[in-house]
Amino acid sequence: MPKMKTHKATARRFQLSGTGKLLRTRGGKSHLRRKRSKRAIRDFDEMVAVSGRDATRIRTLIPYAK
Repeated sequence: MPKMKTHKATARRFQLSGTGKLLRTRGGKSHLRRKRSKRAIRDFDEMVAVSGRDATRIRTLIPYAK
């Protein structure tokens, strides 16, 4: 059985936490941030857990995630 290939774009966008949850960054952080509050801008820097059904789909794309 050959090794499974990792989907590289997915591997760059998601990471696993220490407890095994899949984490993603928030969207909308690249531009139009001047009109947002300082608190909202800080919230963009946090990683957020991926929802359950999406997590199973993403795990198939990155089978060797650490």
